Amino acid sequence: MKRTSLLITALTLPFALAAQNSYNSAQEAAKAVTVKVDTSREPIHKGKYKPTWESLSDYECPTWFRDAKFGIWAHWGPQCQPEYGDWFARRMYEQGSDAYTFSKEARNPQKDFGFKDWIHEWKAENWNPEKLVKLYQECGAKYFFALANHHDNFDLWDSKYQPWNTTSIGPKKNLIAGWAAACRKLGLPLGLSVHAAHAWTWYETSRGADKTGTFKGQKYDGNLTKADGKGTWWDGLDPQDLYEQRHELSKNSGEWDWDPAQVTVPDQAYCDRFYNRTMDLINKYDPSVVYFDDTVLPLYPFSDAGLQLTAHLYNKSMAENNGRNKMVVTGKVLKDWHKKAIVWDVERGAPDRIQPLPWQTCTCIGSWHYDKRHFYNGTYKSAKTVIQTLVDVVSKNGNLLLSIPVRADGTIDSLEYKVVREIGAWLNVNGESIYGTRPWYQFGEGPSAEAVNPIAEQGFNEGKVKYTSADIRYAIKGKTIYATTLDVPQAGATVKLKALLKAHRVTLLGYGKVAFKSSKQGLSITLPHALPNRIALVMKIE
Repeated sequence: MKRTSLLITALTLPFALAAQNSYNSAQEAAKAVTVKVDTSREPIHKGKYKPTWESLSDYECPTWFRDAKFGIWAHWGPQCQPEYGDWFARRMYEQGSDAYTFSKEARNPQKDFGFKDWIHEWKAENWNPEKLVKLYQECGAKYFFALANHHDNFDLWDSKYQPWNTTSIGPKKNLIAGWAAACRKLGLPLGLSVHAAHAWTWYETSRGADKTGTFKGQKYDGNLTKADGKGTWWDGLDPQDLYEQRHELSKNSGEWDWDPAQVTVPDQAYCDRFYNRTMDLINKYDPSVVYFDDTVLPLYPFSDAGLQLTAHLYNKSMAENNGRNKMVVTGKVLKDWHKKAIVWDVERGAPDRIQPLPWQTCTCIGSWHYDKRHFYNGTYKSAKTVIQTLVDVVSKNGNLLLSIPVRADGTIDSLEYKVVREIGAWLNVNGESIYGTRPWYQFGEGPSAEAVNPIAEQGFNEGKVKYTSADIRYAIKGKTIYATTLDVPQAGATVKLKALLKAHRVTLLGYGKVAFKSSKQGLSITLPHALPNRIALVMKIE
């Protein structure tokens, strides 16, 4: 198709121009590395890829991931124990925040009851990994993600390098092993998300103290050491292995990009520990996808830890797959030359145009960590909103990774279950318009397709554009084009597709063949009076 050829040229031209500067950019990045991790305890797999941007740029996203399109994520860890939302382990130390007030009133003042004590209470007593993974697979997920650790620095496996882990504290279970076994049994690719690189600054709030009130000036438990634990439940453990506060406070602990003017840069020991922990995780549980919740890669640009980990993952995959790299590594806030080496992840948002390389958006139906207020207030995203996002993302060459928050006990609530089942019901009928498709020469038409909706550095533009029944998204598979309405027109209405001039056959998925007319103004499709769903209508055009 001429239109497709023009699209390929248009999409690849910016990358071709950017390639002229890629080498210089990679060289500048290499110069920024001041902490080279010690790989002697956990050596990287030798092979084609070296821990440099130049070497990693010879990456090609595997077909299985491009075909999968939809994954579900159990973003579950000890911060779900209070059931009070995301970043609880940081915010509970910020006097005046809702998390601070909740923790103080639900338990004790922060000087006596810190996040380590919330971890101690977490039991995950009703967790059944196979039951949940099977549900998600039945409802259309083609890969499953588990959170391996968060910024709270607590490992959810039998970690060799982090004594604060679920096999010895809290649940007393190997959660990652359980998720991995369920995925293997059901034949679903396993993804693992790693977030712990930021504990160094993220937990600096735990070193504070109340600025006003009865406990003014009495320090929080982020100042405790192993010696303080005698006779307590954590006797023998060092809180500093969890809170990682063996350094000078940063000017701005909220700085995310390791700006040395804003933060105290992590030292050699911290970088080595993060690298070793992550290698331990990778080598034990063999993920198909690794998600790094970092700008570009962990500890980038001052450390090569992320580059070493990525090279290891790629070489390991090639060795296990007859020379084919089937591994996916994702990072955030990527430059074009980064996108040649790893897959771009956009948080709670999407670009407003087709991307020349595969990418992923991650979002959640509620808060990243379970927040019971969403249940009581009925404020979860609907299945319709999720499907709208999925269809839009797929039309632009992306995948959707959807988090379904898990309660402290290891289950999902009844409202979440309803959303998941409704997503599954739609995909059961319309999945052929999603799985295995590729972007057409035009991602869509209608008011939202014409709107300018730029993403922030990390993402966060979801929900800013409202969809109507005039909004169409396209995808293609072979010679078949799928046109999906992002809202449902009236029964018996005519849907006009300006981008299509002719067709041999039009089928409304879930219904059957429908009447259509071709003209120079486009394709006019007459909908039946009995519509197959009230979420999004898919027209299969042959």
